[in-house]
Amino acid sequence: MAEETATTGPLKTIREGSAEILVADHVFYNPVQEFNRDLSICVLTTFSRIYQREKSEQSQRKNGSHEKTTEEETKLEAGVKYENGLRILEALSATGLRSIRYAKEIPGVKEIIANDLSKSAVESIEQNVKHNQIDHLIKPSFNDAMTLMYMSTKPENHFTAIDLDPYGHPTRFLDGAVQSIEDGGLLLITATDMAVLAGNSPESCYVKYGSVPLKTKACHEMALRILLRCIETTATRYGRYMKPLLSISADFYIRVFVRIYTGKYACKKSSSKQSMVFQCTGCEALTLQPLGVLKPNPTEANPQQIKFGIPTGPFVGSRCEHCNHQHHMGGPIWSAPLHDEEFLDELLDTIEQEDSKRLTTIRRIYGTLTVIREELHDVPLYYALDRMCGILKLESIGMLTLRSALLHAGYRVSYSHASRTSIKTDAPISVLWDILRCWHRLHPVKEDRFLEGVPLTAILRKEPSQEYNLEDIHPEANPPSRKESLSRFPENPTAHWGPGTRATQMVSDNKMLKSAQNQNKRKQKRTPKAETKVVGNDVKDDSESPDRKVPKTITTDC
Repeated sequence: MAEETATTGPLKTIREGSAEILVADHVFYNPVQEFNRDLSICVLTTFSRIYQREKSEQSQRKNGSHEKTTEEETKLEAGVKYENGLRILEALSATGLRSIRYAKEIPGVKEIIANDLSKSAVESIEQNVKHNQIDHLIKPSFNDAMTLMYMSTKPENHFTAIDLDPYGHPTRFLDGAVQSIEDGGLLLITATDMAVLAGNSPESCYVKYGSVPLKTKACHEMALRILLRCIETTATRYGRYMKPLLSISADFYIRVFVRIYTGKYACKKSSSKQSMVFQCTGCEALTLQPLGVLKPNPTEANPQQIKFGIPTGPFVGSRCEHCNHQHHMGGPIWSAPLHDEEFLDELLDTIEQEDSKRLTTIRRIYGTLTVIREELHDVPLYYALDRMCGILKLESIGMLTLRSALLHAGYRVSYSHASRTSIKTDAPISVLWDILRCWHRLHPVKEDRFLEGVPLTAILRKEPSQEYNLEDIHPEANPPSRKESLSRFPENPTAHWGPGTRATQMVSDNKMLKSAQNQNKRKQKRTPKAETKVVGNDVKDDSESPDRKVPKTITTDC
């Protein structure tokens, strides 16, 4: 059900999904995040089914039974309490809407802790839990999120799932989260500080996440990989490691769903899943250098034994081999897959079920997940077609034409869900430049563009190493998600979409008021210059006061 608002005395009624909450203007609620909540419900529903199946198999192994439980025996209902079900912590609940939706829409739940540090928010949660008649599943908590998680580090107090959706960066909560989650538990983590993660202030990103981002067209995927690397390094301190199930870049935020396991030997593989990134300052070619490598070291006793090592490098020269420019170095980032293919298949099965079709954003969820399922999961980062053509000042080549050329040449290629012009491929960047050189022959760049020292000149003056097929469209060039016209790359949800602000009434009809006031705040009212007189070597102004400042124009929303 779509979000609606109606006035009920001093409170407002918000309906979303199966939940109906009463909120005051000072309580934070962002309707743009409905996609986030809907997707989280689908993921938790799938995880609940997997969790119950794993518990059942574990119990059978202990009892020595080999009988498989049927799907009917494991079928769970939403809104019903299960003593062996999920114990979920929503660490930053605000209105409690997310927790209420979890309780009413996710099957197999034991308990949900809806926590907040704001007294008024906790009062709102208590009121809304009673209003939705779901108090047998939800326990309101008035506590600091980090304190609550540190108080739950004993195995008997562990949570099965922890949802962290803070305002800004989530890193300060990670230490407590990885210690208070049970073995095989699920972390659902959101980061909304995309300006920091996307490379606008590398120094701030290093302080918060321990990685240096690069300003690249693949910045949204790099943001995901920086967050995942931060989670992994936090977990490995305690002998635990991470397995990403799903990693999403959407709207103004990124959202990751990861399982945390315990295993000191598996932690040793962590360095091989992280890489530094070199980016050419001219043609923006990307090169990854892993922090560690795994070498086969079979023995008679253990044919699968591996040896841990460090790579020799650097993987790039002092100058780019394509355009002779220097490199920037960023990272480290998570360079292993962002998603788990088996989980994606089961998640898509969940979405196709009748219960999920009531979700308002289900069409977008299905489209996004379909693109993610088509992604090359073993290829980190991507290039943007429009940016590559822009660097070479080329007439833009068609996306299907480029994809076809790569497929005809024997390489794999896919989109990334993070960008509609993305090229994710296992072909080296030299092949992409070669294809664009062939395109340049058909659509030549003007001669006055060939200037000394620019990437265009260095790249296009070279002859392609081979000919590429730019005429015949490969049958696999057009992916199924595009053929079926799925909602792959949706437009911005609202006029003033974004994470909102603590200083704004997010619930009222005047939401985003602060952004309206701040528009054009740096522009000053223009006044005609007063006549000046030159006296000797001095210039004097005839205005009333030389220190007079022109007041800024302030836009107000009546």
